[in-house]
Amino acid sequence: MRSVASFALGCKVNQAESEAVAEAFADKGYEIKNIDEAADIYVINTCAVTNFGDKKSRKTTFNI
Repeated sequence: MRSVASFALGCKVNQAESEAVAEAFADKGYEIKNIDEAADIYVINTCAVTNFGDKKSRKTTFNI
């Protein structure tokens, strides 16, 4: 089974969008994984509207 992991950085809108993307993948038969698990596809949703969000996006790392 194909799998996808998603992660949202930023506001609640980003979190809601990431949940919607994950749900769309699930509807297509993808297994939803945590971001720290091996997956076929990774979706990172972030924005740079504020300096804080931009800085946090650049410094985020994942141990996969």
